[in-house]
Amino acid sequence: MSTLDPVDYAVISQALLAASREMGTKLVRSAYSNIVREARDASCAILDPAGNIVAQSEMVPMQLGSMNTTLRACLAQYPAHTLGEDDFLVNNHPFHGGQHLQDVFIFRPVFIDGELIAFAGSTAHHLDLGGGSAGLNALASDVYQEGLLLPPLKFSLARDWNGGTFERLLAANIRVPDQTLGDFNAQFAAKAIGIERVRALCAKYGVAAVKATMAELIAYAERQLRAAIRALPDGVYTGEDAGDDIEGSGAPLWVRARVTVAGDEMEIDFAGTCAQVARNINSPLASTESAVMSCIKGVLIGGDVPFNEGSFRPVRLKVPYGSILNPRPPAPVRARMLPCYRAYDAVMKALAKVAPMPARVIASGFDNALITCLARLANGRYRVCLETYGGGFGASASGDGADGIAAPLSNTTNSPIEALDMNFDYFRIAGYALNPDSCGHGRQRGGLGMRRTYEILEDGVDFSLYGDRFEIAPEGLAGGTAGALSRAEVWRGGARVDIDLKRGARLQKGDLVVVSTSGGAGFGDPRARDPARVRSDLEQGVIDEQAARGVYGQAPGTDAGARP
Repeated sequence: MSTLDPVDYAVISQALLAASREMGTKLVRSAYSNIVREARDASCAILDPAGNIVAQSEMVPMQLGSMNTTLRACLAQYPAHTLGEDDFLVNNHPFHGGQHLQDVFIFRPVFIDGELIAFAGSTAHHLDLGGGSAGLNALASDVYQEGLLLPPLKFSLARDWNGGTFERLLAANIRVPDQTLGDFNAQFAAKAIGIERVRALCAKYGVAAVKATMAELIAYAERQLRAAIRALPDGVYTGEDAGDDIEGSGAPLWVRARVTVAGDEMEIDFAGTCAQVARNINSPLASTESAVMSCIKGVLIGGDVPFNEGSFRPVRLKVPYGSILNPRPPAPVRARMLPCYRAYDAVMKALAKVAPMPARVIASGFDNALITCLARLANGRYRVCLETYGGGFGASASGDGADGIAAPLSNTTNSPIEALDMNFDYFRIAGYALNPDSCGHGRQRGGLGMRRTYEILEDGVDFSLYGDRFEIAPEGLAGGTAGALSRAEVWRGGARVDIDLKRGARLQKGDLVVVSTSGGAGFGDPRARDPARVRSDLEQGVIDEQAARGVYGQAPGTDAGARP
């Protein structure tokens, strides 16, 4: 840093961060599918020639936390010195640095006068990549049934895209080529922006200054996290969380975390976590790393510190091979976010015992990737609609949980009703609202979940989903109560139809599909809640009279209550 002017460093570092955000904006605005264009299930980053993350867009933490691992798997196969300006690297293989198949990572090198300066990277969740059923194969028993596997590969943009070999290979294996290939083009457009911005910085400030800034930005993030860890008392802290029983064994899927703090370093050991399962609730190691680092970053350091390679250096992970957090191939992994959220919550509970800033520690919330798919084949053409759902955040010591927003690892948005109406004619949204009385109670209450109702307008619509919190509710902290469970139901002719939606269902015209997400858990003793806030919750329909009297010990319309 001694040879880098501090003003230049400030300008260049912020320009790199701004470039990654601009890449993300370009990707979303250029996308074709609702899952990217509306839900923003995509991410972008700038990395150095060794595959170290330098700057990332503030999009999906789950995807951002493994950009380095995914690129390095590519570089192990295609070393940096073998790359040319027209090359691009692709990887979606869960057992070679990727996450699940639908997140396809693409990287392009940035050269200045023949010298490799950086990589522009992006990923997007693709609507369909083949596999056993349109959009989502809930019954996959191995990864091969989930879609097209792309191990670390190198292609030429001029030769292999725009009608070339790679594009034709993709088009032949997917049900909705216009949307999927359109989203791939959006990724290429985003990388073009990143490449141009890095080149412009090098032209203005010089290659040496840009490279030095990249290194210092990484070092800054590392110093900040090491300082935060050093502020914690040395010791061993444990946490655990459980996911729903997906196989009918009656046993929850336990994730156990042992966090060891020693000086300015931290080790997280997941010994005792359940073994991998036959269904798609398994997490590749790259996904597990992302989940853990997102929790540590969120709890220990503020949002003004970039989430880059430096954030990884003070932390070591030990994840048993063959566990649900590090499965043996060819385990199916489509729903890998579910055990990742349980890892996130387990680490959060461990840190809750020691974190110096309790406002950043929250009770368990929706913390879930609840995904639904409505697909239909008509006139030889597939239509596929994927949706992600929000729920209630857990409460903290300083505030109520947020209502009806994406869980912490996803950060996606909802698909507006108007956008769905324009793009899909075989269903319509018949209801969309917060889910009343779904929050956990406490001195600070949890956030409310959401409820969405679909009316099916044509026969032959296939519905499938995956998600968690249907059996095990979010757990409160410091005396707070649990949030509500999620639910998914089909109503036909005014009666509830007994269908196992986790295995998929063929729907009929006139059916109503109702999906309700869980609320966040509460923080602290409910009877310590401010009576005015209880009245406000009651008036707004957040809670009912029974909760006001029985949980909070307050008669509606009064300030009285059995408060400690």
